[in-house]
Amino acid sequence: MTGPLDGYTVVDISAVVSGPFCAQVLADQGAHVIKIEPLGIGDITRTGGFRAEGISAMFLSCNRGKHSVAIDLSQQAGIDAVKRLVADADVFIQNFRPGAVDRMGIGADDLLGLNPDLVYVSISGFGPTGPYSQWRVYDPIIQAISGVVSTQRSLDIPIPDLVRTIIGDKSTSLTAAQAITAALLARERGRARGQHLVIPMLDALLYFLWPDNFNGETFTGDVTPGPLLHDVYRLQQTADGSLVYFAVSDAEFEGLFRALGHPEWWEDARFNNIVDRTSASNFEALGVLLDGAFREWQTAELMERLHDHEVPAAPVNSLTDVFTDPQVVHNESIHSWEHPIVGPTRSARVPVRFSETPVEPNLSADTLGQSTRTVLAAAGYSDADLDDLAAAGVIAP
Repeated sequence: MTGPLDGYTVVDISAVVSGPFCAQVLADQGAHVIKIEPLGIGDITRTGGFRAEGISAMFLSCNRGKHSVAIDLSQQAGIDAVKRLVADADVFIQNFRPGAVDRMGIGADDLLGLNPDLVYVSISGFGPTGPYSQWRVYDPIIQAISGVVSTQRSLDIPIPDLVRTIIGDKSTSLTAAQAITAALLARERGRARGQHLVIPMLDALLYFLWPDNFNGETFTGDVTPGPLLHDVYRLQQTADGSLVYFAVSDAEFEGLFRALGHPEWWEDARFNNIVDRTSASNFEALGVLLDGAFREWQTAELMERLHDHEVPAAPVNSLTDVFTDPQVVHNESIHSWEHPIVGPTRSARVPVRFSETPVEPNLSADTLGQSTRTVLAAAGYSDADLDDLAAAGVIAP
């Protein structure tokens, strides 16, 4: 394993997505990641659809490159095993409901007392305290509370909807991964030893949303209003399908009018400058004109005209189309390889190209408990110790 985090060890006791995807980012960048899973079914995402031999597509896509260690944490010997792994680790990630790890004896105070250099990460839906802190939480719940659902509406059909991807989980994962590397950097520079990172999903998603969705809520005094980006985004119908375009500047709007065959619209004082164009009545009037014009063109022909006039536009790819999209193919954005258990497999390429610490991630994922004995042996357990743990049901036979 290479990459900028080569040499760091992460103990990941989290489940589902918000913690595991964060830990996978670290693994993709070279960290040695030990994934602790319960005996039986392991991480619940192993049981999802599109799976083979105990590895589901979602599990693989959040846990590749990790070493699976299956332990019964209801037994003290299981907790002791986790503590032994943490004693030499750099990072510990958990996303249990607030209070659960403290009752288990592996809370932040417990583990930082054992390893003062540890970066201890607590991810939860709403944080450790407050009226919602003990709610059972998944991504759609965070979407609803944060305001995401209220913005997911088309002006044509103004019914709120969920974002059809786990935006709360994944934005939290990326926030946590960045925070971990910042904490490790602070430790390396001598500004801190270990520390506890508390990351509520709600706060992470609000932080992610704020630059655009909350423009209308940022200033609380008198302001000059304007359209919000989530109102401007449009999936535009054409004569034979649909496309997405996004014109912002005056030059782009002039190009848009010319591409649609209506250069005369640029001579209309309502539409030839950003101030007048974004007033409510003019914005609505222009929207009606544009919609009618788009519907007169075939998608392929219009795409060419839009790009000739420097108007940002793209076809609407299906998930299948993504694999043959010319830019995706050129970037080699999708990896294909032979998984040793599942067989032919594809995944997204690690998106960051490091010039001096190139990343060569392990794209496969362990079966449940596949690395248990190897990892625990490296932590100092003898074969006899491991046999005793198996006999007691702390680890699998």
